[in-house]
Amino acid sequence: MAYKQKLTFGLIIGTRDIFSAKLGLAAREILLPKIEAMGHDYVILPVDATVSGSVDNYEDGKKCAKLFSDNRDKIDGIIIVLPNFSNELGIVNAIKLSGLNVPILVQAMDDDNDKVDVYSRRDAFCGKISVCNNFYQYGIPFTDTTFHTYPLDSEMFENDVKKFASVCRVVNGLRNARIGAIGARPAAFQTVRASEKILQATGITVVTVDLSEILGAANKVNLQSADLKLKLAEIKDYGKIATTVHEDKIIRQAKFGLAVENWLAANEIDASTIECWDSLQHNYGCASCLTMSMLGEKLMPSACEVDIAGAVSMYTLMLASGGAPALLDWNNNFGTDRNKCVCTHCSNYPKSFMKNELTIGSLDVLGTVLGQEDTFGAVKGKVAPGDFSFFRISTDDTKGIIKSYLGQGKFTQDPYGMDGGIAVSQVDNLQQLLKYICKNGFEHHVAMVRGGVSDIIEESIETYLGWNLYLHK
Repeated sequence: MAYKQKLTFGLIIGTRDIFSAKLGLAAREILLPKIEAMGHDYVILPVDATVSGSVDNYEDGKKCAKLFSDNRDKIDGIIIVLPNFSNELGIVNAIKLSGLNVPILVQAMDDDNDKVDVYSRRDAFCGKISVCNNFYQYGIPFTDTTFHTYPLDSEMFENDVKKFASVCRVVNGLRNARIGAIGARPAAFQTVRASEKILQATGITVVTVDLSEILGAANKVNLQSADLKLKLAEIKDYGKIATTVHEDKIIRQAKFGLAVENWLAANEIDASTIECWDSLQHNYGCASCLTMSMLGEKLMPSACEVDIAGAVSMYTLMLASGGAPALLDWNNNFGTDRNKCVCTHCSNYPKSFMKNELTIGSLDVLGTVLGQEDTFGAVKGKVAPGDFSFFRISTDDTKGIIKSYLGQGKFTQDPYGMDGGIAVSQVDNLQQLLKYICKNGFEHHVAMVRGGVSDIIEESIETYLGWNLYLHK
């Protein structure tokens, strides 16, 4: 699933017959234009399908359930608005009978203190508790709003819908994700082993391909093809390449990138991970970092070293943020500042991560062993300062679970004299986090994305996905 900007929500306006039907109609007049103004579509009962087009009883619930079921391929999430106490049985059965398994947001409207007479009162404050109680009884997970009640025509509702839309993207995206694993993990890195079976149990499919198939496809690319010419131009525009780099090296890189992208497209892959050393260098003569960086910039995250769980982590951050993630190492201390560290990689960082124009060269550390001439394609530069979110999942075979950790920090402007992709990172209580990583058997890789999206991922995991989560603060 590519990043889906425009979502479709199933909308339910709840009412109860002892309250004024006008409250349901008034809510509808606010809700529908607001959802459209936010760039989304909706599915809702026609106004004449029930009294005011709201759900007031079991029969109304059945009508709504059928409508939602008929549109199940469209609906990304369900938003419930309670303009008054509302009928919890009608609402819970609308959800249950529809068979939909998507995130649900429950909003209830404020009473005005001067409008609590028998004709104007809402009592949605109380009714929301009843609706949520029924969801709990039926085992239906849902997302609550920031405040228990508030006006529908408020900025708070818009913010809650915006967050909820991101939750929908994360949950639905992960439940149907296809992760491409290109090649085998480097023999020296047992740390990145992952369980395909555990991932599959939550809806994540791993699609594998031998590296030789990709290299074979790369070698077959016609030097005169339009696709190759376009890829060469894309590479040369992506970053600064030293004039000493021979054109053959750039062509080799372009052919590899084309082969990878064609395989990803043919197999409908959402995120990938590549055997980036050392078979690629020995048998083809380039690095994969540039290809992964360019894929990431296109919101198709790609992780190093066949780190399947790392690719899932990157994909999660992309779905939550709409931004390009990167896979970094927790790599070095930063002097004696115990809340700072240096995160690095060769690197696969997307272009938008960098402070200045990135450079494309040969691998540094691996290049000393594999040869500079066979390792062109490393993306180098300093990561720009700013807030970031970090996230990591891991499959725990001994317990049969997916475990994860999540938090936020800042990229700093501190200088650091190391080659590759450099990100001096500040995280509150970093030493506590590192203890947690070590004690709980997490990998040295971590996914990061710009901005603060930990609340979105926390809600997605704890409410809907059920993975083990440590939220670092």
